Amino acid sequence: MSEFSLAELAAIVERRAKAAPEESYTARLLAGGAPVLARKFGEEALETVIAGLTGDRAALTGEAADVLYHLLVLLNGAGVELSDVMAELKARTQQSGLAEKAGRGRG
Repeated sequence: MSEFSLAELAAIVERRAKAAPEESYTARLLAGGAPVLARKFGEEALETVIAGLTGDRAALTGEAADVLYHLLVLLNGAGVELSDVMAELKARTQQSGLAEKAGRGRG
């Protein structure tokens, strides 16, 4: 079974974003603007946290899928490319996580 990548999902989001909101859930979310996108991502993130606390692997898997999809829609709506996020992550892995966090002034 071949793996499905975030880049492939981002490409699907990009294609669906161009559809009419009556035809695409992605386009409907994007039509709501930043408040709708942020709220929906927040809901999915909270559901993922709850699933993580329950120990239910199937629920966590489903919620993680939801949060990744909604993150990509949020990024799309804000004009942020997945490649930019991945470049940021790559830059952060050049040092330990503790050193990287200390350098950002957050703990």
